[in-house]
Amino acid sequence: MKSNNTVLVALFAALIVVLSLMPPIPMPGIPVPITLQTLGVMLAGAMLGPVRGALACLLYLALAAIGLPVLPGGRGGLGAFFGPTGGFLVGMVAGAFVTGWLARRLAVRGSGTWKGLAGYVAACVVGGIAVVYAFGVPWLSAVTKMGMAKAAGAVVVFLPGDLIKAVVAAWVASRVERVWPMLGR
Repeated sequence: MKSNNTVLVALFAALIVVLSLMPPIPMPGIPVPITLQTLGVMLAGAMLGPVRGALACLLYLALAAIGLPVLPGGRGGLGAFFGPTGGFLVGMVAGAFVTGWLARRLAVRGSGTWKGLAGYVAACVVGGIAVVYAFGVPWLSAVTKMGMAKAAGAVVVFLPGDLIKAVVAAWVASRVERVWPMLGR
């Protein structure tokens, strides 16, 4: 990996750490708080592409796994991966990959048009929300023994905020891509 790729991966892992350290908002009746982690996942995928975006998330998770307090609430360690949020954490890597892959295909590069922004939004919604939920909801169901339907219903409260994060990530990625297109390569 080239040094500029290594720097970008580390930079976006640090961005996810910063977004994770924003105080989590606990939700009643569900052991998963509202955080800004998925915003970092969407930004990493949309701006770095599938491989580098996924590597940024993987680096972030490696830092958490070795015990650094980089997860929301200042948590860290392997125990976090076996709790109710473990599936969402693992889903971040796949989510960044899918976001990046779709962004490369759906976003019209350098045009600055609504069509390009819509491509980024679609990529962020599918990768940063649907894929992350596809990993997180079954894990939440299994760990809490609440059943798939109940777990899926419980995470519906996150959708409005996650949709806002998708629009923000898409807007940032489209604006940055106009002035710094090397991120998309």
